[in-house]
Amino acid sequence: MGRKFFGTDGIRGRTNTGNMTASMAMRVGQAAGAHFVRGDHRHRVVIGKDTRLSGYMMESALVAGFTSVGMDVIMTGPLPTPAIALLTREMRADLGVMISASHNPYEDNGIKLFGPDGFKLSDDDEMAIEARISEEPVLAPSNQIGRARRIEDARGRYIHAVKQSVSNETRFDGLKVVVDCANGAAYQVAPSAIWELGADVVTMGVEPNGTNINDGVGSTAIGALQKRVVEEGADIGIALDGDADRLIVVDEKGQAVDGDQLMALIAVRMAEKDLLKGGGVVATVMSNLGLERFLESKGMTLERTKVGDRHVLERMRAGGFNLGGEQSGHMILLDHATTGDGTIAALRVLASLMRDGKPASELLHLFDPVPQLLKNVRYDGGAPLEAESVKQCIADAEAELAGKGRLVIRPSGTEPVIRVMAEGDDEAQVEAVVERICLAVKDAA
Repeated sequence: MGRKFFGTDGIRGRTNTGNMTASMAMRVGQAAGAHFVRGDHRHRVVIGKDTRLSGYMMESALVAGFTSVGMDVIMTGPLPTPAIALLTREMRADLGVMISASHNPYEDNGIKLFGPDGFKLSDDDEMAIEARISEEPVLAPSNQIGRARRIEDARGRYIHAVKQSVSNETRFDGLKVVVDCANGAAYQVAPSAIWELGADVVTMGVEPNGTNINDGVGSTAIGALQKRVVEEGADIGIALDGDADRLIVVDEKGQAVDGDQLMALIAVRMAEKDLLKGGGVVATVMSNLGLERFLESKGMTLERTKVGDRHVLERMRAGGFNLGGEQSGHMILLDHATTGDGTIAALRVLASLMRDGKPASELLHLFDPVPQLLKNVRYDGGAPLEAESVKQCIADAEAELAGKGRLVIRPSGTEPVIRVMAEGDDEAQVEAVVERICLAVKDAA
């Protein structure tokens, strides 16, 4: 059965339209609450949000939904997604909710759900909740309606947990760090955690006004951070996204460092301490071939999944891995968090910078990425990937790149677009392969 509400990462959309209205949020609260009311204890849900204007509306609607089916609500205010996953476990809650559309503009919002173990819900749980959304809710008796309260120490709890992800001896004294919080959920906690460990912190994107989240700042718009790092003479720049589960780094020269390089560094450090589980790293099909070759040279493996941190996490749990992530900056350190956590990953990078005494430009470039090109082909309808001409073109390209590169062709899950990615040692060959496939898709569309 197809999904009507849940996508690859919860429910997301433009606020006050479609699935992202106050009435829908209330129905989600009622459905999810009813699904997780199990046993005879007082049931509890933790709700956090980022800094979007619509967060107030969505929070209030979710509170109404959960309390109406008898579930108590704990509200944290703006906090990163991984903080809500953490607090759900720590507070023995039955469910956690993060109101955020991650790196999307402020007009969008989303609802992410976590189970009592702090992990994102299984497909079965999401499908069961979807079925309940379409049904009339069973409301609690008047004397069993839930209560709601806001806790004031949530930020401190998360900061403490983040600092526990590095050794007690770790200090960042003498390190100048520019921290860009995207005017999002981590605007208070990320700079505080890094400052408390001794760094000289310069902040950016820490003045949210409800409409400026991810607007020219954060991990998806690092131009301002690159400039600021150089101007400040900083040792490194840290960029998070709107809900702070993603990290991109800028070295002291203003050069961007993506998730592949960060995974390489963290994997090497963990392997040196015999802390890396599973024999390697889990990443997606989009991670650069250079990362795979680098890990192999160090005796480690790279296992690939479909795009999406959810798929990475599923493979990590199934295979006993404790490190995984995406080129786009999702870093999952499973020993410390149940989802991607940009701040925890940043602390690992800063700790390595202090330990090695090398400039970031040297420390964070462990391998040379092979040339990689991604193009999107928009189509009006049909199934262009099923056309024999496209299949033959792809087969010819795979044969041409065999042993020298990789080809990834995938349809977008949210729009009529075919994504064509190729990488290999010969840049001209990569460009030619991508262009041929794009033309074949256009002709078949």
